[in-house]
Amino acid sequence: MSTPRGVRNNNPGNIDFNPRNNWQGQLGLELGVARPRFARFDTPENGIRALGKLLLNYRGKDGMPGVGGPGIDTVRETINRWAPGHENDTEAYISAVARALGVKSDTVIDVRQRPVLRALVVEIIKHENGRQPYRAEVIDEGVRRALA
Repeated sequence: MSTPRGVRNNNPGNIDFNPRNNWQGQLGLELGVARPRFARFDTPENGIRALGKLLLNYRGKDGMPGVGGPGIDTVRETINRWAPGHENDTEAYISAVARALGVKSDTVIDVRQRPVLRALVVEIIKHENGRQPYRAEVIDEGVRRALA
């Protein structure tokens, strides 16, 4: 089985490269692909940190009218922002993440709580890469760095 692109790039959330984002451990644009798009990180922990930081930053963005509270604070709003419908089967993605978190897709969640952020990160990694290949310690360290 080939290694998923997000794992090869130490970017398991498949975060788009943007030179204005000076992520900790970001090495630049991915290498060895015809159409480079995603960021590359020095370690999976720093890629997971960036994923977690983005999810935390979403709270301050405008959410969907009539869904959750102010800001992006539900699985539906988070995944709609993370994985836009023009590139993904967003409804399937939302359903899988909500099911794994044990909540309804429109239930307010608090990503500032370590267990919630960790579960969300793990599910995004699974969906983006087809599997979650990291040891618990790697996930835990990336989440710790995101919350620091």
